[in-house]
Amino acid sequence: MPNRELTPQVTARVADLTAIYTDPDACAAYLLCDRHLADRVAYRIIGHGAPTDLTFGALRARSERLASGLSKLGYGPGDRIATLMSKGEDYLVTLLAVWRLGAVYVPLFTAFARGAIEMRLVASATRLVVCDAAQRSKLDGLAGAAMPDLKVGQFGDAGGDLSMHDIEASGDDAFAAHVAGGDGAVIEVYTSGTTGKPKGVVVPLRAWAGFQAYGEFGLGLTQEDVFWNAADPGWAYGLYFGVIASLTNGVTAIMHTEKFTADGTLAVLRDHAVTNFTAAPTVYRSLKAHGVGAGSIRLKSASSAGEPLTPDVNEWAPEALGVEVHDHFGQTEAGMLVNNHHHSDLKRPIKPGSMGRSLPGWDMTVVDAETHEELGPDQPGLLAARLSESPFAWFSGYRSAPEKNVERLTPCGRWYLTGDLAQYDAEGSFRFSSRDDDVIIMAGYRIGPFDIESVISTHPAVREVAVVAVPDEIRGEVLEAVVVLGAGFEPSEALSEEIKQKVRRDYATYAYPRQVHYRSDLPKTPSGKIQRFLIRDELRKALEVQQ
Repeated sequence: MPNRELTPQVTARVADLTAIYTDPDACAAYLLCDRHLADRVAYRIIGHGAPTDLTFGALRARSERLASGLSKLGYGPGDRIATLMSKGEDYLVTLLAVWRLGAVYVPLFTAFARGAIEMRLVASATRLVVCDAAQRSKLDGLAGAAMPDLKVGQFGDAGGDLSMHDIEASGDDAFAAHVAGGDGAVIEVYTSGTTGKPKGVVVPLRAWAGFQAYGEFGLGLTQEDVFWNAADPGWAYGLYFGVIASLTNGVTAIMHTEKFTADGTLAVLRDHAVTNFTAAPTVYRSLKAHGVGAGSIRLKSASSAGEPLTPDVNEWAPEALGVEVHDHFGQTEAGMLVNNHHHSDLKRPIKPGSMGRSLPGWDMTVVDAETHEELGPDQPGLLAARLSESPFAWFSGYRSAPEKNVERLTPCGRWYLTGDLAQYDAEGSFRFSSRDDDVIIMAGYRIGPFDIESVISTHPAVREVAVVAVPDEIRGEVLEAVVVLGAGFEPSEALSEEIKQKVRRDYATYAYPRQVHYRSDLPKTPSGKIQRFLIRDELRKALEVQQ
């Protein structure tokens, strides 16, 4: 078992958080907002125009009125309510209102195209989706046979079935927050795989114990911090640790509403005196490529998650940012699991290529992929959590794909399997080896090849397609597609562009293949499964030759 020496103070804190979040009287709105000082700034929202500060008191007042108004319309505990909204105050108020109401929040990423949105709304049986004017067109006509009761609420210009401003105005100034208890569902989020549709993960309130612990131990958040998690809250890392962890820890957080640019990111870090910053490795590589004036940024803590952090970042970061960047590892189904922690009781020297040690509250190790027997130091295997010794564990299975549960939970009940390959050294430091499936991680986004292949395969010229990832200096990985054409079609640059645009239009703007290759057939197993690893290896070797 990896060495995990914890101080009595850390052990006691794990026990405290476990008790708080598993309590039958646990209340999401109280834990996120109502227990904090009313005049304390919860978020500084930065975009066009002057920044605005949203206090915990204002967040409570607006979310109480909105929850009250929604309750009068018949929405209540257990109902699925989604948002398709730009970042900002209305988004945060809606999120708090959903949990104050006792409803279950379904996150939607604003870059999703119509098909990805519809799939999630149908699978979750969402009753209400809240949007802003910029996203409204993606929802037109969705309320059909599969979702006859779906309503659209809109902030901003008139549109949708319901005016969210009118609903908020109709609400009472005080609304009793729902008490979900530790086992109550608070989120239903969808995660992509390789052999089927995205799978629904229902997150109970008790999962937030690990989220708050990650803020304290992994990120090292303190009340003096100005915290910025640059990940989009439409994805698990941005939602779990950019919103929930910042609110439960009661820190002042930054919400930047503009699209990423290196100049814009540097301006926020500098002008708003950010002390604690976390982002995907892509962001750090982009800042490195852009150039940062020595001494212009001085962080207390910097963290990275979403994909393995390459050592070159930490060759650059101390002079440019004032600190090393700490690599962290987690999953939608678990939260954060392994970290180079910032907390003073857990901090260790950074080992290049290491993603760190177990988050207190998780007992991480490595097991044999076939037998699930525990392995010793320096033996590669599946990264796994020992459930009996992991009080922060909460995943109980996929809502929409129970047949996939064995990929995460062993039948013996002993292990939670991450599906990723790793090994640990004698000091308990883990090193990521590879993914055990074909999920692509690009700029921090986890992308299932099946999703992209499903879109491309509907093009009339395409007979078969495989989507794989190749290395990229800035994004970490980028998508490339290998296509077998149907009879009567010939490869061309125009056809490749059609395929790229189809993915941008029908799935998501960020997920299109950067190159399209054409072949007469695809390598397959005897049972007919495409061997993506052979295609991926060939393309990577070709890239190495070009370089």
